[in-house]
Amino acid sequence: MVGGHDVRDYDLEQLRSAVAVVLQQNTLFSGTILDNLRWGRADASEEECREACRIACADEFIEEMPEGYHTHIEQGGANVSGGQKQRLCIARALLKHPQILVLDDSTSACDTATDAKIQRAFREQLPTMTKIIIAQRISSVSRCDRIIVMDKGCITGYDTHERLLETNQLYREIYELQTQAQGDFDAHQQGKEVANG
Repeated sequence: MVGGHDVRDYDLEQLRSAVAVVLQQNTLFSGTILDNLRWGRADASEEECREACRIACADEFIEEMPEGYHTHIEQGGANVSGGQKQRLCIARALLKHPQILVLDDSTSACDTATDAKIQRAFREQLPTMTKIIIAQRISSVSRCDRIIVMDKGCITGYDTHERLLETNQLYREIYELQTQAQGDFDAHQQGKEVANG
C-alpha cells in the first residue's frame, strides 16, 4: 500500500514518482549545484532548493563555497567530498516531494554528528514521509519506528531499538561495538547490516 492504495492500482509512472531513492554512491553532473539539485525536479525554485539543502545539511558547506549555489560541480562531483556529495543527493531526492524516501547507506560518508542532524531534520520537518533507511550505523536507525536486523541475508530481528537491545544478541553486540569504537563500525563487521523497514 502507498498512500492507502494498493500498488497494483497505480499507474507505474505515478507510483515511481511517489518514491525517491538515494544510494551510497550517487552521481553528480558537470554544472552548478542548482543544476544538480534540479535534476530531482526541473521546476524547483532556488528557495525550494535551499530548503531541501537545509534539511539534508548541505547548506553548511554550500554557503562556504565561492559562488554558493552557483558553484560549478565537476563531472562526477570530483570537487566535493563523499559526504558533501551524499548530502547533495539527499537534497535532490527531497525536491521530488516523495511519499517514500529510500536511503541506502546514503549518509555513510558523513560524520556521525552530521548524520544525527539529518535524521533529526527528517523527524521534525518530514514527519509524514515514509523513510526506509538501510544503514550499518545503529545511530542512523535507532529512532526509527521499526528496525529489521539482517545477518547473511536472513532477518534475525524486527522491533524497536529498545526492544532489540533487550532481545537481539547481534543487534546488542553491534550497538556495544559501535558505542565503544565511537562509530567505527566498518573496521569490526563483515557482511552484517542493520536496516530499518
